[in-house]
Amino acid sequence: MKQGRSSSGFLPAGPQSMSKPRIAVIGAGLIGLSAAVCISETIPTCSVTIISDEFTPNTTSDVAAGMLIPHTYPGTPIYQQKQWFKETFDYLFAINNSSEAPSAGISLVSGWQIFKTSSSAELPFWSDIVLGFRAMTEMELKKFPQYRFGQAFTTLKCDCPSYLLWLEKRLKGNGGEVHAKRIANLWDLQNNYDIVVNCTGIGSRQLIGDLKIYPVRGQVLKVHAPWLNHFIRDGDGLSYIYPGIHNVTLGGTREKGSWNLSPDPNISKDIFDKCCALEPSLQKAQDIKVRVGLRPSRLAVRLQKEILVQGEKKLPVVHNYGHGSGGFSMHWGTAKEAARLVGECIATLQDSLSKAKL
Repeated sequence: MKQGRSSSGFLPAGPQSMSKPRIAVIGAGLIGLSAAVCISETIPTCSVTIISDEFTPNTTSDVAAGMLIPHTYPGTPIYQQKQWFKETFDYLFAINNSSEAPSAGISLVSGWQIFKTSSSAELPFWSDIVLGFRAMTEMELKKFPQYRFGQAFTTLKCDCPSYLLWLEKRLKGNGGEVHAKRIANLWDLQNNYDIVVNCTGIGSRQLIGDLKIYPVRGQVLKVHAPWLNHFIRDGDGLSYIYPGIHNVTLGGTREKGSWNLSPDPNISKDIFDKCCALEPSLQKAQDIKVRVGLRPSRLAVRLQKEILVQGEKKLPVVHNYGHGSGGFSMHWGTAKEAARLVGECIATLQDSLSKAKL
């Protein structure tokens, strides 16, 4: 997938004035691509370049199920999470209602979230954002005899590789560029870019030394079962069946602190057996593939400005990473905030240049 992306000569030819600020976005997963697209659309006077050593289909985002069902961040206020989710849902809903839906891989999917005890089923903060949220009927619950309570609703699902390619195409259509290169030090970009947006996910641990971010290993199965139309999610979030446009995702695991990217056959069997217990027709599923990814997890998404200083040199950086299991549910909301912070950085740089001319 890296063919066609320049891995050399990625630096701008010659200096540019602040009339066209140069923005480098590091990372080409969901968070980096969405931030780059949002910046290019909200600040059309700037140039945006994505730089990364990994692209679809080899990113963590490609492993994700792509369901818009939020996971709560303990360190982020609920009102902020709700805003990010609503902005993301509205954005993808508009795409779903357009001719772009098939190429972007966006679809509506209805289904059930089920619980073994009714006391554990609190009303989620996002219940008034998804469509048609309600308690399951007695007839619906008969499908799941081991469960006592459930919630039915309609949400959105992204076919991850399709959506990432669509975002990249959109960025290029806005005049943005995409280059394949590994960045080991943000200061390597200082001479050629005015602002850096850090969307490196788990890579931020090594790139900038953030020890608050850690991996949560996820193993899933991608299967061919085109007769399935409804999602099923156990209330604990560990067992789920998410139908998509091209395949059905069966999950899953959450192994905090594990860096192991090798599939575990025992885990695959456990996932398949648990999902078959929820939906027996999955016994007929074909073309079973195993995928493993490391969710870039943090108590709170890091979404903030930082000015790096090295002697007399300064490098404005906007951090946007640590989305964990909730990247697809929050990505456009956090992209909008990242774009706003980039705008603030540009205003500060332009103000400094104006004062320097006086």
